[in-house]
Amino acid sequence: MKKVIAIIILLVTSISTIHAQEWQTDFKLAKEIASKEKKPIILVFQGSDWCAPCIKLDHQIWGTTVFKKYAKDHYVMLQADFPKRKKNALSDSQTAANAKLAETYNKNGVFPFVVVLNANGKVLGETGYKKITPENYIAELNTFTK
Repeated sequence: MKKVIAIIILLVTSISTIHAQEWQTDFKLAKEIASKEKKPIILVFQGSDWCAPCIKLDHQIWGTTVFKKYAKDHYVMLQADFPKRKKNALSDSQTAANAKLAETYNKNGVFPFVVVLNANGKVLGETGYKKITPENYIAELNTFTK
């Protein structure tokens, strides 16, 4: 019985990770991956536990199967989260890294704010939350990389 439960847990975990969004949180690593795989970086500034448009963007775009499948092959996703609730607090080092990214790429403190970068960190374009389909959001992101 224990083997059956273990196999079921393994299968469920495998299936859920197939469609999981792979978010980077380390800018240096994101640039290395982008350079190696020749992909743009999609840097997302969000307030995951307080910013309503950020939460909508997550549910309506980032969390969709359409976006996840496309992003896996075409983008390096980099998240700079700024949660406010103590239970969602990031490590001091991650908080500092996100603040440094904000100093460079989000000086006005806009949330959500999406910055498309090349592998060297050069800004190619900027956008935010829009009530559009994942396909149209992908098309907009791609206009910055052409």
